Amino acid sequence: MADTSQKRALHSYRKRLTARGMARFEVLGMDADRDLIRSFAKFLADKGPEAVPVRAMVTRAVTGEPPPKGGILKALRRSPLAGADLNVTRPVVPGRSVDL
Repeated sequence: MADTSQKRALHSYRKRLTARGMARFEVLGMDADRDLIRSFAKFLADKGPEAVPVRAMVTRAVTGEPPPKGGILKALRRSPLAGADLNVTRPVVPGRSVDL
């Protein structure tokens, strides 16, 4: 049986998806969540690196894992001022006298 043009088009479309690292799958859910799930899947697929923190947050929410430790330290290390020689000391000034 020869391939119809429709089958060839579907095969090439799925081959292009696979080359982009995409996969087609079926999900069962509530009918009310259909648009939410589709828009979320599209967001994850289209945004690339911007979707990494969202993906991690949703994964933690679904699995119930606590957030990883050291997040503040990692953010400070990514700061543009990391490694800059800044003088952050304050001069010591004597306090004022107060009459009670």
